Amino acid sequence: MRPLEGVLVLEFAQFMAGPSAGLKLADLGARVIKIERPGSGEAGRGIALKNLFLDGSSLVFHTANRNKDSYAANLKDPEDLERVKKLIAQADVMTHNFRPGVMEKIGLDYKTVEAINPKMIYATVTGYGTEGPWAKKPGQDLLVQSMSGFANLSGDKDDDPVPVGAALSDIITGTHLAHGILASLLRREKTNKGALVEVSLLESTLDFQFEVITTYLNDGNQKPVRAKQGNAHAYLGAPYGVYKTKDSYISLAMGSLLTLGEVLKCDALAVYTDSDSWFTDRDEIMDILRSFLIDKTTVEWLAILEPAGIWCSDVYDYKKLLNHEAYKVLQMDQRLQLLSGEEVHTTRCPIRVNDERLFASKPAPRVGQHTEGIIKEFNL
Repeated sequence: MRPLEGVLVLEFAQFMAGPSAGLKLADLGARVIKIERPGSGEAGRGIALKNLFLDGSSLVFHTANRNKDSYAANLKDPEDLERVKKLIAQADVMTHNFRPGVMEKIGLDYKTVEAINPKMIYATVTGYGTEGPWAKKPGQDLLVQSMSGFANLSGDKDDDPVPVGAALSDIITGTHLAHGILASLLRREKTNKGALVEVSLLESTLDFQFEVITTYLNDGNQKPVRAKQGNAHAYLGAPYGVYKTKDSYISLAMGSLLTLGEVLKCDALAVYTDSDSWFTDRDEIMDILRSFLIDKTTVEWLAILEPAGIWCSDVYDYKKLLNHEAYKVLQMDQRLQLLSGEEVHTTRCPIRVNDERLFASKPAPRVGQHTEGIIKEFNL
């Protein structure tokens, strides 16, 4: 039995942030029913990476919606809306990520839903909160990375802003939404009361930066400065960063620069006896390391550094990583068969419970695939 079996979640969410929260709940055993518009379904079905589609929906949709059911309903149709309200009366959790005001117009705002089901955990995602000058701006991952300051942490000193090449804001927000839902479910067990859970892309992305923002706030508001080359963290000193070797790259994490110099037999590092200089003279030190590490291959350097306890690693691409035994032993991927006969090769839930890996029992659904069955099951 999975931890959330018996919990019923209604997902009115689209794209990535809301659905990724539903994915986490579904992987842990919750029954997640996507409420989708008839025909086209939720908007995320049409948003593709590299124009990849399977069974009529984008590959992105399949990655975030496994283990879910689909119920098709036109929320502007009184009959469909009444059925959805009957379903709400029997559910534990409801999620949506519409812009502020949309659910109020439909008649499924928190106060209305609370009257239908006082025990409901009503969980919402917005882009920038419900108030303030940005409340109605599009809540999109790249825009939030850019507006939150996050894009100024990656890349090197003279680079333009560099956003992370993944939907970081969406996915961390989905994680926070799932955290809030789980905490509220625990609270409901004690109080028998529902809750309103609210997260935003902006607040979650700011929280993701709590380490560096706190540094900024306590450092006289000094702007973070990225290392000249090989930057990995704007606020950490040398040797922290990525360096080119004779054949590829190597990453060096925090540690004693003097110890590193001894292990490498790099005499030029011995003069930096003051640990404060490891940050103030970071670019100069990293230049020394760059000119030194280029002389051997990554494997040769790892053979020297790892036995000495230096924190270091190869820099893998997906091809090298996914064929490595260290990846294979995790059993991190899975294959799901679609109704079309096509197959989705994706990752699994990263959580283990009682030493059990949580693989999906079913792939993402077609639009309205489970509508008739749900109408009968819940007497709608």
